[in-house]
Amino acid sequence: MLDPEGSRVELPPIPGKRYFTIGEVAELCQVKPHVLRYWEQEFPQLKPVKRRGNRRYYQRHDVELIRQIRALLYEQGFTIGGARQRLEGEVEDGVLVGSMRKRIISELRQELEEVLKLLEA
Repeated sequence: MLDPEGSRVELPPIPGKRYFTIGEVAELCQVKPHVLRYWEQEFPQLKPVKRRGNRRYYQRHDVELIRQIRALLYEQGFTIGGARQRLEGEVEDGVLVGSMRKRIISELRQELEEVLKLLEA
């Protein structure tokens, strides 16, 4: 069930927006919207804001969490339960800790270095 070639695809950068729709998040994380809704049930840390008509609006930290879940399930081969346990050790009270924080800082640094290269050109 794991797709070794398709799972290691580079995901697009996360735009600097405050809120994202479920369709935008599905594209950014390369998973289908029904998968995102299922993951909301399985991972208590994933709680998008719900507004009129029960529409979901995800914030940047939600998108980062979804990418982490995707990596655990599709790339590292964790089960849902194993991924849930792994994340419980990394997210406490909605705050990222440990290796997830380091990865996010590394990605942010890389994006800033790319912006600097563009500005220098």
